[in-house]
Amino acid sequence: MKKVRLGKTDLEVTPVGFGVMTINKFQLDLPLTEGAELIKYALDKGINFFDTAQYYETYDYIREALKMYYAENPDAPAPVICSKCLDSGYEEMRFAVRQALDEMDIDHVDIFLLHEVRAGTDFEDRAGAWKYLREAKNEGLVRYIGISTHNVAAAEKMADIPECDVVFPLINYASLGIRNGEGPGTCEEMAAAIKKLTNKGKGVFAMKAFGGGNLTGDYVKALDYVFGLEGLECAMLGIGRKEEVDTMIAYAEGRLDKDYSPDVSGKKIYINQGDCEGCGSCMKRCPNGAIFWNESGLADVDHDICLTCGYCAPACPVRAIILY
Repeated sequence: MKKVRLGKTDLEVTPVGFGVMTINKFQLDLPLTEGAELIKYALDKGINFFDTAQYYETYDYIREALKMYYAENPDAPAPVICSKCLDSGYEEMRFAVRQALDEMDIDHVDIFLLHEVRAGTDFEDRAGAWKYLREAKNEGLVRYIGISTHNVAAAEKMADIPECDVVFPLINYASLGIRNGEGPGTCEEMAAAIKKLTNKGKGVFAMKAFGGGNLTGDYVKALDYVFGLEGLECAMLGIGRKEEVDTMIAYAEGRLDKDYSPDVSGKKIYINQGDCEGCGSCMKRCPNGAIFWNESGLADVDHDICLTCGYCAPACPVRAIILY
């Protein structure tokens, strides 16, 4: 598979990347060996770009996959790995970087990001964490730094931050989960922010092309939209099965039928407990009363009465509602 360069970095990545959050205990909860074999399968097929994060708790899957892969391919080039941390402090970020290195058994992380930066002063409020990332880059523990974000305003801000190498924004054709400032944002606004970033030489790769799985039924339409955006080099897609790796590669290589539509009949609506803020917007939108407050005070789904209609997904301001 062809590779593309991320901005002004020297990272050459496959245009489709493997988002490993899908296999963690909050979603598919794959056994360690099964999840590691799935990552290795992607490596064997030529995917070289993987996204994880401290709170995904997936480092062990990547470590075991790399062990298996290099046992068979000792001279193969290393894949590009991106990780992220939600914390704001210097010491917390230092711990996060060391944890990533230790638990994946690697000597550096190619990309390390401030995770889910919001609008307003959130970037400034995380100055301690950003300071450590700059130091880690100077020390060679991290190669490139930046942010992930769902927010147009936060993405735009990074265009004027010289130390920022890469940005990982949320974008999809239905604007699911996109924010701008304190309110909802649109895909047009995020597309303009991406163009601004790439004009400043930032590497940009996208998340949530399928809106947390809610747009998977429009597989080709969703990917055509993202890959048609000016300046976007790569899309990171959540993967849970080998068949999804094959389909993703077929699309990237232009071999996928334009009428392709995956079977989503067996999928269910879930609310990511790590993202839910308990605002209740989804409950108001649900036509069947299938969403309730759980013991943690967060929204959850009663699958016995859920219609899987997807009406709740656009109502969520933080893209916590997913379909898998």
